[in-house]
Amino acid sequence: MNEEILMKMTRYSEPQILAILRQAEGGVGVSDLCRDYGMSTA
Repeated sequence: MNEEILMKMTRYSEPQILAILRQAEGGVGVSDLCRDYGMSTA
């Protein structure tokens, strides 16, 4: 039950998170990714 609640609160889907991480591994700057996706650098 708790996992279902946590999944509903997630802003990004799992495929989106994986795509963002792949971009970071590919050399895109973290600050650029954060700006593009509207997330905090923290």
